[in-house]
Amino acid sequence: MRNLKIGISGTRGIPNHYGGFEQFAEHLSVGLSQRGHDVTVYNSSLHPYKQKEWKGVQVIHCKDLENRIGTAGQFIYDWNCINDARIRNFDVLLHLGYTSDSVWHWRWPKKTVNIVNMDGLEWQRSKYNKPTQRFLKWAESLAAKNAHTMIADSPGIQEYLFKTYGKKPVFIPYGAEPFLQPDPSVLVKYKLTPYRYFLLIARMEPENNIEMIIQGHLASGHRNPLFIIGNITNKYGRYITSRYNNPAIKFSDAIYDQSELDNLRYYSSIYFHGHSVGGTNPSLLEAMACGCRIMANDNRFNRAVLQEDAGYFRESNDVAQAINTPLATSVIERWKKMNLEKIRLVYNHEKIVDSYEEIMLNACGERKLVIKPAVAEAV
Repeated sequence: MRNLKIGISGTRGIPNHYGGFEQFAEHLSVGLSQRGHDVTVYNSSLHPYKQKEWKGVQVIHCKDLENRIGTAGQFIYDWNCINDARIRNFDVLLHLGYTSDSVWHWRWPKKTVNIVNMDGLEWQRSKYNKPTQRFLKWAESLAAKNAHTMIADSPGIQEYLFKTYGKKPVFIPYGAEPFLQPDPSVLVKYKLTPYRYFLLIARMEPENNIEMIIQGHLASGHRNPLFIIGNITNKYGRYITSRYNNPAIKFSDAIYDQSELDNLRYYSSIYFHGHSVGGTNPSLLEAMACGCRIMANDNRFNRAVLQEDAGYFRESNDVAQAINTPLATSVIERWKKMNLEKIRLVYNHEKIVDSYEEIMLNACGERKLVIKPAVAEAV
């Protein structure tokens, strides 16, 4: 087995100061580097980390104008990353997402294996207007048609991509690690009491059902507060915080200290997961790894991960009922035990790195891996 030269693009950069893809890029890049591979991650010029190396991973900073021109800046940033990758002679370039990347597919390095993690169904997000949704569907098709290999992070996404494009993606989920060092003193900073608060961690976006969960909590009349962590300074975040200015609801801007987040999850009474669009969500896996009692939005993606080891909601009344209906301790403990077992056996960081390394090595062995149409039984 030879060591590979690997580039990772499509994120704001490492260490994580944004979201799930960045968190994933941290673990994957370090894991591959520790196995002897030469790994580079592209960072936005707006990222607070300015060094050229992080935990053995090379960091390349590319110009990002998002702070000046908004969303269009993401396209320029990806263009700059791709153009830089053309001169690096990477064996593999892993594209995390396609939203502002796949339009430049004609600039992807020709002698490099281009692997695309297809993320969720971006074009279904309710925050986008119809023209933007049509663009995202087109961008998805460009990524699917031009990737040497597609990665799907859930069986549902894998099935959708296969049926839509006739190409078999490789299913590789995200990972997490069991949380083993609880420290209740972390809660003092946020004026919370162990097991006497409900928790929601999500980007402030409509499809994460944040408002539904808030309305359910308020309808329950429960004395324990709902603590919400997310990017409350964006447009939807400002709307939520202004509309629900209520002592029963506590808000915090995004937190990136992993120990703090894990302790906040561990000591919550119920962890609400409202994500409704996408595949295997990293924040859900981290809640499972922290032994949370989880109440999730009822959709095929969340059920594929949690199965019968969680509660589910479709509307605010379900949230209120979950809060006010006592659940047997034996049931809660079984849910927690089963979800931790899934983290150890399936959603394990080492296994995820193993899978990506195997895909990359196999692809480079053929130099250009062309995915043939798969039979239906293979998905």
